[in-house]
Amino acid sequence: MEYLVNLHIEKLPEGFYLATSDDIQGLVVQGQTLAETLTIASDVAKQLLQVQAERDSVLQLKGITDSFDYPLVVNN
Repeated sequence: MEYLVNLHIEKLPEGFYLATSDDIQGLVVQGQTLAETLTIASDVAKQLLQVQAERDSVLQLKGITDSFDYPLVVNN
């Protein structure tokens, strides 16, 4: 199954990127680069979706600046 997950990405003062999502509870990741952050976010989203599916939870999914939203497609 495929989900569209909106990520909110912020570049932190320390130079790291922080990604969070209101679509998947618990999705909070940090990376040294934007690419690394997106890769980690995809992996974490897959794991969280799998756990939610196993628990029969109902999932309701709702140029780069220092803060932006990014739609992430996750195959599960």
